[in-house]
Amino acid sequence: MASVVRSTGILADNAIRGLFESGRLKSEAALDDDQIQPASLDLRLGAKAFRVRASFLPGPSHLVADKLDRLQLHVIDLSEGAVLETGCVYIVPLMESLDLPAELAASANPKSSTGRLDIFTRVITDRAQEFDKIPAGYAGPLYLEISPRTFPIVVRRGSRLSQIRFRKGNALLSENELTALHVSDTLVASETPNVSGGGIALSIDLKGTGPDGLIGYRGKHHTSVVDVDRKNQHDIFDFWEPLFSRGRNELILDPDEFYILVSREAVHVPPLYAAEMTPFDPLVGEFRVHYAGFFDPGFGHAPAGGSGSRAVLEVRSHEVPFILEHGQIVGRLIYEHMLEAPAGLYGSGLGSNYQAQGLKLSKHFRAG
Repeated sequence: MASVVRSTGILADNAIRGLFESGRLKSEAALDDDQIQPASLDLRLGAKAFRVRASFLPGPSHLVADKLDRLQLHVIDLSEGAVLETGCVYIVPLMESLDLPAELAASANPKSSTGRLDIFTRVITDRAQEFDKIPAGYAGPLYLEISPRTFPIVVRRGSRLSQIRFRKGNALLSENELTALHVSDTLVASETPNVSGGGIALSIDLKGTGPDGLIGYRGKHHTSVVDVDRKNQHDIFDFWEPLFSRGRNELILDPDEFYILVSREAVHVPPLYAAEMTPFDPLVGEFRVHYAGFFDPGFGHAPAGGSGSRAVLEVRSHEVPFILEHGQIVGRLIYEHMLEAPAGLYGSGLGSNYQAQGLKLSKHFRAG
């Protein structure tokens, strides 16, 4: 792959590795072998979780630690693993900390598996006025707010629920650039792509697959716990109710229920770009789509084994029941330039769990 270096863009894997080597990124322990992704870094939980009464932001003149001294209800030791209950809010200091140069900012997002388990997570920094946003030049610790919504979970020191992406300058593609890239590289498998609002639209597949038209899953309530570090451990049907179209091609979203659905279009992220799904688009209805927004370079890229990869959508309705119809727009993908090509692409021997996916639950579940 030809080496392309820009003045603005998302940092690739080798540059993230360089942040550690230069001391701009620090960690309590050596990195896991697969912790650095093509355009992001997985963040690991530290040894303690603080149960707090409510979510908070520290604001411009406070440290998170100062707020925790006042707001904590209980401290939980994560060194041997512990259960985090649904409906509760926890703050966990992360093993990684930052000392960013003045020209480098960052943003965070839940990992794909985290979103598919309906675990609400947000990264907090000292003096933060926004969640999941790390300002340029930030020096200090990172904390993760965790609130399981559907299933109680087991986590431990080193569990990876969130990921961070580093950015130099403004890397967003304009709508004209996005249209041109779609013409050359087919970003979404749509004959008439909808490019607006700075992104390219994705719609919902409610026709389904198989003889009964499987369209998705709805999370069950009052289940046993899910261990976030164990693959293929849990029977799908103990945690999920399959949903079928039965020829109706629509789905009524009930408030306070959690759904796993899939995009109608296949998604493609070329090697010199990174993408993110906007978590909520108020123009399309009263629901939230997709906790886990990062799509790394190579997602859905045929040479990386990703041909036909669709976007799995984590969906919640808000205050009222809402009817979703097949082909309805449910979100937008924004694309950003990479500073340079990553050494490895998503799906290329990196242990990527969701390359070439269709409708797929998180890696924790097995059929039967």
